[in-house]
Amino acid sequence: MDNENALASQETKLGSIKIADEVVSIIAGLAAIEIEGIAGMSGGVVGGIAEMLGRKNFAKGVKVEVGEREAAVDLFIIVKYGARIPDIALDAQENVKQAIEKMTGLSVVEVNVHVQGVGFPDDEEKEEESRVH
Repeated sequence: MDNENALASQETKLGSIKIADEVVSIIAGLAAIEIEGIAGMSGGVVGGIAEMLGRKNFAKGVKVEVGEREAAVDLFIIVKYGARIPDIALDAQENVKQAIEKMTGLSVVEVNVHVQGVGFPDDEEKEEESRVH
């Protein structure tokens, strides 16, 4: 799992099946933002403030390490203000694990959740407005 651009692969009678890391990242990102209480994915911390990514960047805020049969995932999220972080993190871990395993057949060995910030209702409205204009 040390090759960052590795492809998950499987040999069949008819040939091979390869799943790119980017595909696993997108699956993980989509599964994460389905969780109530997650305001969005984080693109990192800029000037001490977590940068919230738009909902179109599903692979952003996700880091995956994919081997031939296993995957490890790191999620960088922003939670909604007032949400219970341990519950949200657990729900995200379970949803991401199930989605990846169901769609790819890979075994997810870990899903690490990194809470990068808190989204306030005003922040989310501004984010929506900036994408519309």
